[in-house]
Amino acid sequence: MEAKAKQTDITMPARKLRRVINLVRGKSAVDALSMLKFMPYFAARVVEKNLTAAISNAAEKFGAAPESLKISEIYADESKTLKRGKPRAQGRMYARVKRTSHLTVKVTKESK
Repeated sequence: MEAKAKQTDITMPARKLRRVINLVRGKSAVDALSMLKFMPYFAARVVEKNLTAAISNAAEKFGAAPESLKISEIYADESKTLKRGKPRAQGRMYARVKRTSHLTVKVTKESK
């Protein structure tokens, strides 16, 4: 039994999300939520929201308690890149690249 939650087109590079998800990968859902709550990164709020959605999906589909869930898979993929311009001196324009990403969290029941 596996429940998942996906969020697409997050206005944040996948690199910044991976910095957070590497710390919670493989942990129990309750431990991961408490870790994410105290991380200083904005990406932690995004991952926390998505993990909460995955836990809710598991409770709705299978009636699983949050204490019995474990993060089985979590990954961030690159999405589309928005190309913008930044005006510079003497009429020049520098490229400004705004990266976006997709986040997927899968939780399964912990076997003890």
